[in-house]
Amino acid sequence: MGGFLDGKAAVITGSTSGIGLGYARALAAEGCDVLLNGFGEADEIESARAAVELDFGVTATYHGADMRQTDEIKEMIDTANSAFGKIDILINNAGMQYRAPVEEFPLKVWNEMFAVNVTSAMLAIQHVLPQMKARNWGRIINTASVNSQVTSPNTSGYTASKHAIMGLTKATALETIMTGVTCNAICPGTVRTSLSEHRIETYAKNRGQPKEDVIDEYLDQKMPYHQAFKRFITVEEIAAAAVYLCSDAGAAMRGSAFTIDGGWTIR
Repeated sequence: MGGFLDGKAAVITGSTSGIGLGYARALAAEGCDVLLNGFGEADEIESARAAVELDFGVTATYHGADMRQTDEIKEMIDTANSAFGKIDILINNAGMQYRAPVEEFPLKVWNEMFAVNVTSAMLAIQHVLPQMKARNWGRIINTASVNSQVTSPNTSGYTASKHAIMGLTKATALETIMTGVTCNAICPGTVRTSLSEHRIETYAKNRGQPKEDVIDEYLDQKMPYHQAFKRFITVEEIAAAAVYLCSDAGAAMRGSAFTIDGGWTIR
């Protein structure tokens, strides 16, 4: 179909559903070829990949790299280079979360969380940045969170990892400041994805009510420390930020925390 990203290619981790798939579809709508990555049912992943190609007339491929495995991250990047001949855009979106009081937080989970939420992004940046610098054009986007700025109860690991990814974003942006490569973070508030769906289902089950009947109550109980307006942020709203950051208009955005949080951080 064509758009301002015609001829560009993107690698998007954690993109088989939710925000990551939203990124992929939004970039593809502007003509960008995409490599999807993530976990899920094989038929659902293939359906999502095929839909990107069919809907937008781009090339979409898939690699199932586990972000905890350093060798698989390199294999994913190699696959994208082979498929597209280059990588112009990297979106580090893969993430995991676990809730527990800090004194009970399992070290194994903590280390896995940092591997997925932080180290995988650093490694992917290492693999793609040289070619971006050589072409003097590139876009690196890290999905952070409002938890890169504030926190919530029982999220010590998630909050620490998201502060770390924000630090990586700023350092990378400063090191590329005189080039055509930008690095920024997108910081969503509460988005209705598979992760939030699981929480809503648990909330509804505990109250013996259908899921859709407890949405307002669920949002109300999050109000004291979450987004101030009473709805979820949409995947499309988050993906639109990535499109902007990949545009020429976003060239002066360097090390920014692009926050889309429904008023969470204004309190």
